[in-house]
Amino acid sequence: MTTHGDELSATTGEWIAKSSPIDNRSRKTKMKHFRALEIGWQSKMLRWFVLGIAVMVLAFSIIQVFSFSFSNIVVLAILILVVALISQHLSKVHSRRLEQQTKQISEASRIHLATVEALATAIDARDQVGVGHVRRTQLYAVGIGTVLGLQEDEVNALRTGALLHDIGKLAVPDHILNKPGRLTPAEMEKIKIHSSVGAAILETVGFQYPVVPTVKYHHECWDGSGYPEGLKGSNIPLTARILTVADAYDTLRGARPFRSAVSREDACNCLRAGAGTQFDPNIVSTFLRNLRSFETEVDSNELSYKLEADKLNVPETHSGENAIPNYVEQIKRANREVFTLYEMARDFSSSLNLNETLSLFTKKVAEFVPFDTCIVYLLDETNEFATAAYVDGKNIIDLKGKQVKVGEGATGYVLETCKPVENVDPALDFTVTDVEIGQNYVAMASLPLLADEKLIGAVSLYSSEIAIYEEEHLRLLETISRIAADAICKSVEHAATETYALTDPMTGLPNARSLQIHFEKELARAKRSGTNLQLLVLDLDGFKAVNDTFGHKAGDKMLKEISRVIRGELRDYDFLARYGGDEFVAVIPDTEGASVIELCRRIETAVNEFALPTGEDTFARVGVSIGSSGYPAHGGTFDQLIISADKAMYLTKALHQQRNAKWEESVSPKAVPETTDSDSRDTKIEKITEYDIIIPAVFENDVVVELDESHILSYSSVN
Repeated sequence: MTTHGDELSATTGEWIAKSSPIDNRSRKTKMKHFRALEIGWQSKMLRWFVLGIAVMVLAFSIIQVFSFSFSNIVVLAILILVVALISQHLSKVHSRRLEQQTKQISEASRIHLATVEALATAIDARDQVGVGHVRRTQLYAVGIGTVLGLQEDEVNALRTGALLHDIGKLAVPDHILNKPGRLTPAEMEKIKIHSSVGAAILETVGFQYPVVPTVKYHHECWDGSGYPEGLKGSNIPLTARILTVADAYDTLRGARPFRSAVSREDACNCLRAGAGTQFDPNIVSTFLRNLRSFETEVDSNELSYKLEADKLNVPETHSGENAIPNYVEQIKRANREVFTLYEMARDFSSSLNLNETLSLFTKKVAEFVPFDTCIVYLLDETNEFATAAYVDGKNIIDLKGKQVKVGEGATGYVLETCKPVENVDPALDFTVTDVEIGQNYVAMASLPLLADEKLIGAVSLYSSEIAIYEEEHLRLLETISRIAADAICKSVEHAATETYALTDPMTGLPNARSLQIHFEKELARAKRSGTNLQLLVLDLDGFKAVNDTFGHKAGDKMLKEISRVIRGELRDYDFLARYGGDEFVAVIPDTEGASVIELCRRIETAVNEFALPTGEDTFARVGVSIGSSGYPAHGGTFDQLIISADKAMYLTKALHQQRNAKWEESVSPKAVPETTDSDSRDTKIEKITEYDIIIPAVFENDVVVELDESHILSYSSVN
């Protein structure tokens, strides 16, 4: 069965066979033609020479026989001279034609050689290898072969094999060649096929010297651990052993996607360390002894590592400059783009965190499109505003959270029309508050982010360095954005789902699950620092009456407003959650008993003073009962503290009910006071003699205390 690799080998080999100057059959054909021309000319010269002698003999014979006059002799001499001149002219014409054909053959040979070198360099460019790799490897390999006294055919095999040793990488996927990290075992097995594929390609050429085994076995190791056949020692062809050393040294000296370039000393040490295992020790010794002379030849051909590194470090040209990247850099960019898109698709598929996804997105954009600031805007639920969800580059602090109204400014136009804009005034995106920031930029580009044809936001780039964003910039930005948009949309949905999973939808407060997660974090911190931790349970008094009297919508609104009131009495780093129904729980770190009493006083006062308008001149009110427990006094787990605080809260609620009943009895003496309801949990109530502000607080020994501003009214054990 014919495989894609077989087709690739046949096609590439056929091209090399037709174009390569190294093909002996082609060379012999051309030389035969040249010799045929030369022999033909020699035979023509001989005929003209014989003819001239014959004419002269005939002329003298005629003169002697017929006794021609002097004038006749002159005419005859002129004829002979004309014949000689014509013969000379024909000789010159033929010489020029022969010289021209020779030049054409030489020029064709030079062009074919340059084509093969260009092909080899292009193949290496797919592997992110510099333009000089194959030429330097060739110089090293031929140099070693010459020093070792190899025959001409073997030297020619090294010369050709060095140029084409990685041609088999055409069969290796780009994402493996350009992978920046360590290859997996499967990827390593895939890349190993390149030597066999390269040999298969070159077999179709029909070289008269050992190019094929040189290429096929240049990854075999001296100790037999190499590939493709695991040959060992002298069983490995000598030319392949030479190419192994030359290729390894130059590969070490050059930078690769997964590592930086290695110094000369470290590369030499690597060869020494591998001598006898990976490399033929004799060839390593020969190479290192002659390395300086090899480097001199490399430098004379303008292929030095420093020169190549300097070329790579030259910044890219942008608008206003006509310099076009050479073909090697263009191939590198194309393959880097393919790998980046592959890597993006892989990384995005494994990321659900919105911040991580946006960070990865801007990082990938920066690899291809220059910017000083990149802002990713995401639409809100109203689709009227977009917020800067992520900022990369300059002015992060100032621009984080920046809002853009749809239809206003350059980015607003993109959000309104779903069309990209480029090279408009960046100041259009900056309002009066940040106008100075906008003045620092000279170019901008903005594209919509569309996921399944649905607009989710926009990405805007701002630059203070380049004059304009070019078409290639926009193409790359659009390609990256198209892949990223789907991942961003999924991350937004995941973040919303995660938020709903940890947030009470009615009040917007964290829910019970979020409470436990936060409590564990605070408890761990308190244990590490040796501090205390308070937990408050707050239950609304009279909430059922609000629902019964004014309806559930009013009750829902009451919950939302009361949660805001309680939150307002807490510190920024205190934590408030809706625990269920009309019950709330607060986690108060680093707070002593006296501070808890004061906090409870403020919360109860604020709740008692709040009135929810329910109609014209009608209001709904509720109270609050609060119970408290603390770490480490009342336990070391969430369940222990919540049970303790819950008991304290119910005791407080019972006290409040008794107080209210006493008040109603004083107002209406004949009224029969209500007994405590079922949710008092049969808590024992001490007689209370005064009813000012009653605040519960939990002290050591599990005690709930009822007090007013001046003295303790009563206390009861919680347990």
